[in-house]
Amino acid sequence: MQAAQIMTTEVITIGPDTTVQEIANLLLNNRISAVPVVDENELLLGIVSEGDLIRRVESDTEARSSWWLKALTSTQKKARDYVKSHGKKASDVMTSGVITIREETPLHEIARILEQKHIKRVPVTRDEKLVGIVSRANLLHGLVAGGKDLSTTASSEDQTMRDSLMDTLFNEIGLQTINVVVQDGEVEMWGIVNSEVEKQAAQVAAENLSGVKKVENNLTESAAIKYQGV
Repeated sequence: MQAAQIMTTEVITIGPDTTVQEIANLLLNNRISAVPVVDENELLLGIVSEGDLIRRVESDTEARSSWWLKALTSTQKKARDYVKSHGKKASDVMTSGVITIREETPLHEIARILEQKHIKRVPVTRDEKLVGIVSRANLLHGLVAGGKDLSTTASSEDQTMRDSLMDTLFNEIGLQTINVVVQDGEVEMWGIVNSEVEKQAAQVAAENLSGVKKVENNLTESAAIKYQGV
C-alpha cells in the first residue's frame, strides 16, 4: 500500500498571515493537532502544530528558570526563539523545512519516517504542492485494512472510489475528520462524527459508490457531544 491509498486529501490549510489566535481556534474547532501552511499556489511553506502553540505558553517560564542557559545561547538562536514565542502569525511560529513524502511512498517507509523523526504526521506533496497528509492514525488504518500484505497498490478503480467518497464526505456532507481506505472494492471508514445521522450519511455515501462490494463503518460519535446531549 502507498500514501495515496490512506492519506487525507481534503486538508485544512492556512496562509502565512493567519494569526495565532485563528490557528488555535481552527485546531480546536476541527479536532486536529496540526495545520499546514501554504502560499497562494498551494506550495507548502511549513506546518503549525499544537506543540508549537503550547511552547509559546511555556516559553516565559522556561526563560526565567534557565537564565544561566540563556548566557550560553547564540544570538541567532535567541532571535529565533523570540520570534517563535512572540510572533503573531503563522509564518512566525510555523516549523519550516518540513519532511514530506510522495503519493507513491510505501507504508513501511512512512512508518520509518514517523518513528525516526518522532513526528505525528507527514505532508504529501506533488511538485512541491500539498496534495494530502498522512497521520499516525491514517497509517494504522492502512495497516488494519491491508492485513499482512502491505505490498499491494491501489487499482485505478479503488483509487477512483476513494477519491469520490472523500469528496462527498468533505464537500457535500461536511465531514472533515474521516479517513477512508478502499481495497478490492471494499470500503473501510474511521474517524469521529458529531451524531448518528452523520454516521448514517457516511454509510449511505459509501454504499452509493459504483462497484462497492462491502462497507465497514468504524465511525464513532464524539463522547463530549453525546454527553452534552446535543
